[in-house]
Amino acid sequence: MERDFNAELTDSKGHKYNYDFDIDVMHRFMLESFIKYFVGRKEVLELGSSKGLFTERLLPYFDRIVGVEASKDAIEISRNSINCKDGKVDFIHGRFEDVRLHDKFDNIIMTHVLEHIDDRIGVLKRIHDEWLSDNGRFFLVCPNANAPSRQIAVHMGVLASNSAITPAEFDHGHRITYSLDTLESEAKMAGFRVIYRGGIFFKALANFQWDALLKTDIISDEYLTGCFKLGQKYPDLCSSIFILCEKGEG
Repeated sequence: MERDFNAELTDSKGHKYNYDFDIDVMHRFMLESFIKYFVGRKEVLELGSSKGLFTERLLPYFDRIVGVEASKDAIEISRNSINCKDGKVDFIHGRFEDVRLHDKFDNIIMTHVLEHIDDRIGVLKRIHDEWLSDNGRFFLVCPNANAPSRQIAVHMGVLASNSAITPAEFDHGHRITYSLDTLESEAKMAGFRVIYRGGIFFKALANFQWDALLKTDIISDEYLTGCFKLGQKYPDLCSSIFILCEKGEG
């Protein structure tokens, strides 16, 4: 079935593609989780740059950013919001399965994207074999099937199981919901060596509930930081799971 990547980025009835929680909270703490692990040349390949919101957060840390995105509409938004004329940022429109990149990168980032891909092992192998430098690192983040918010939804009867894909998630392009074991397994199948596994942000509320709370003074910045630190202690109870990979032995 041919996919419409532009349509997958749009909001559906009763379900947003990007919540304020994703952009204001998760993007912030993803970057905070990554910074100490950046290596080598100050360049990064962002796979699934979407509308460039996370790309903007990367600008202070890299001299060169290459973003690859399957949605033409998202590429246009990114190019209009980020100055690409100085050569620091380059957005490439294409599917990971088809795109041709002529460089290898010391840092490759893929956040909340792998779960959208049909041929996940094939794409992971391309990242490992073709795009990651010998001493590079691959930063891989996906939504967590075992997040307490999803487990609560199961007990409420809203979800059939922790890893279930709702109709709205499917419309947004989700094809799988990972847990740490399944994510790490697929990375290893593609040849990666996992050097760190963890979680980002302890989360017991759904995104729409977080968005409502963030508009009040109930949630302080200290509380958000506390959820982030608690997530480091209990990665399986986080909103997202994070594995850091290097090239395997062979």
